[in-house]
Amino acid sequence: MRMVDIIHKKRDGGELTKEEIHFFIEEYTKGKIPDYQVSALLMAIYFRGMTADETAMLTMAMVNSGDTIDLSGIHGHKVDKHSTGGVGDKTSLIVAPLVASVGVPVAKMSGRGLGHTGGTIDKLESIAGFQVEMSKEEFIANVNQYKIAIAGQTGNLAPADKKLYALRDVTATVDSIPLIASSIMSKKIASGADSIVLDVKTGSGAFMKTLEDSEALAKEMVRIGKKLGRNTVAIISDMNQPLGFEVGNANEIKEVIRVLRGENVEDLKTLSLELAVQMVLLAGRYPYYETAKMELEKNLINGEAYQCFKQFIRAQHGNTEMVDHIEKLPDSKYHIEVKAEQNGYIAAIDAEAVGIAAMYLGAGRTTKEDQIDHSVGVTLKKKVGDEVTVGDTIAILHSNQENPFESVQKLREAYGYSKEQPLTRPLIYNVIK
Repeated sequence: MRMVDIIHKKRDGGELTKEEIHFFIEEYTKGKIPDYQVSALLMAIYFRGMTADETAMLTMAMVNSGDTIDLSGIHGHKVDKHSTGGVGDKTSLIVAPLVASVGVPVAKMSGRGLGHTGGTIDKLESIAGFQVEMSKEEFIANVNQYKIAIAGQTGNLAPADKKLYALRDVTATVDSIPLIASSIMSKKIASGADSIVLDVKTGSGAFMKTLEDSEALAKEMVRIGKKLGRNTVAIISDMNQPLGFEVGNANEIKEVIRVLRGENVEDLKTLSLELAVQMVLLAGRYPYYETAKMELEKNLINGEAYQCFKQFIRAQHGNTEMVDHIEKLPDSKYHIEVKAEQNGYIAAIDAEAVGIAAMYLGAGRTTKEDQIDHSVGVTLKKKVGDEVTVGDTIAILHSNQENPFESVQKLREAYGYSKEQPLTRPLIYNVIK
């Protein structure tokens, strides 16, 4: 088999076979096919697309390029949750203990973030002592005993995807639905879950900016999951402004704890509940949507989910004093208020710009080697639809720089104003099964 023949076939609109896809992935992972030939194939895929069968076969070939995680030692139906990423998106840390609180096991592998803020693992490391590295045996034992564990990803999950993504990034082939879908799903399937719930973001702070593109990606990933024997559900949720009020690592942990204690941060609570409901339905824990929602909501109110979160933190050696007393979590030296510059209503908040403002403070990484400052971030005091007058505080920057000029400017740019109250956008656009 020759790579040039595979390129030629896809360039002319042909459908690749399982053997051709396996050959390309296996040989490229081994370093036997040069980047220039793979770049040509990626561009052919970008323009010609892939069928549902091709995309599923590509996903499975990437799964088989490295390690897979065997979760068979965990009792019960394991459901994983993945978000395509957004600003202030801390739902995993609410959803995981909430789902665990009704007896559904959550065995989650999470990565570190590149971009505006840290990933789930970085946020958890705001809590002193929290351990993300653990043996497979300890991980499985924790899930069986406490119904929840979150650990750092192994370095060899879907290595073909890592190589392909790096190449797509420099060859203008990132925004191809089959390539995005297979990239995400290869890591989820390699992680060993029985079923998968996807939170596909749409809007200014999302990877997919339009609802049409977000739905196309969601449908493709649901198809892949089902073809590969994993029941998969996707929720399309809004990312035209940050989720919740906090952006940053320790900041977001504080907001997570407040929601788990029963505080109503409306958008964050609503989306977390919807994700949790879909997870417990896939696990077969409840027969009906309304029953599942009622039981989960009850566990937010009665403190069961909060106690589950505390037990999870304790089991992974985190300091639960910081959970009970959130003022003990990392805090920055300076707290700089950003004021409204017009009278009227907040018409828009560019989520991506807010994320960049937080990254300038040190809340995120531009390279894998960057050190995160857990204490910095942004608190939004006004969100879309709120009425303001000149001089009102619209946001607070938590900074260890006395004058974070770039972040202040970026945050000011993020806010748009109008004289009329803007129409409310839906938080959840669609659920795709």
